[in-house]
Amino acid sequence: MDTTAWIIIGTILVLLTVAVAGVLLVRVLRARKLLAEAGVPLHNKALVWAAVLYTVSPVDLLPDPVYLDDIGFLLLALRSLHAAARAAGVGGRPGSPAGTGRDLVP
Repeated sequence: MDTTAWIIIGTILVLLTVAVAGVLLVRVLRARKLLAEAGVPLHNKALVWAAVLYTVSPVDLLPDPVYLDDIGFLLLALRSLHAAARAAGVGGRPGSPAGTGRDLVP
């Protein structure tokens, strides 16, 4: 392959990872909105903002063209929020029973 093909492949991979990070960021913010007043512990709420700040921060564990660390941190925040929602009995979808773990998916 020539250099142009590698540049195109690299660009596509970077755009895909940016898209995944963006989707996860939106999901974290939506989940935080649901849990804002549900009696969720402060450390879970702070984890949301830490994940958002880390995602937009120029300081990363891996260089910015590689968003794997950002995605991992957002997934950790999302998992923590889902666990807090189950503990608080918060549901997000109509018709789904609270506490199933599937009721916060936006």
